[in-house]
Amino acid sequence: MARLRKKNRDVEDVVEPAPSLVEVRDGGPWDSSEKSGAGDPGYVDLGALLVRGDEGFSLQLPADNDDGDIGSVVLVAGASALELRAFAATRSGGLWDEVRADIAEEVARLGGEATAGVGPFGEELHVTMPATAPDGQTGVQPSRVIGIEGPRWMLRATLLGEAALQPDEHALMAALRDVIVVRGADPRIPREPLLLTLPPNAVPSPAED
Repeated sequence: MARLRKKNRDVEDVVEPAPSLVEVRDGGPWDSSEKSGAGDPGYVDLGALLVRGDEGFSLQLPADNDDGDIGSVVLVAGASALELRAFAATRSGGLWDEVRADIAEEVARLGGEATAGVGPFGEELHVTMPATAPDGQTGVQPSRVIGIEGPRWMLRATLLGEAALQPDEHALMAALRDVIVVRGADPRIPREPLLLTLPPNAVPSPAED
């Protein structure tokens, strides 16, 4: 990476340029212009997202509302899960900065705590929310919210359960890097959800209350 140098009298400061959107995604997730899942039987085609299946995962497609709109796919692996949502964005990027601030504000409003962290894709949020177990005991639910920006899209990935606390080598992080985003050419406003479509013979999960 090129290094920019700024001289001020006898002091020389080294300023590292911000990584480009492509550099941040080196190794995935991918834009459909960079990688195609066509002909690869390992990929599940959900329309706006192509997700690689794995014997250790189950895929859930919860409906967002009573109309059956599907905005997310959840990969479940044991006591861990990965929720994926894609949104339209601008070419210049920067949407994740706005969304990250909104998430932190909403977490605080609900009585949780969101702390800033840095991961393989840059700045992220580590969240703990109050939770009640089935046996009535109270505790906290950990999650790790990651924003990844591509050409005119943003992918929001939320790691839940044990995966939120484990290193980046977790199998769900590898699954995240395999994702292909199909933004499409239609004009969309920033933050507009890229809705998913069911694969053949699949049934959406009921909308959450």
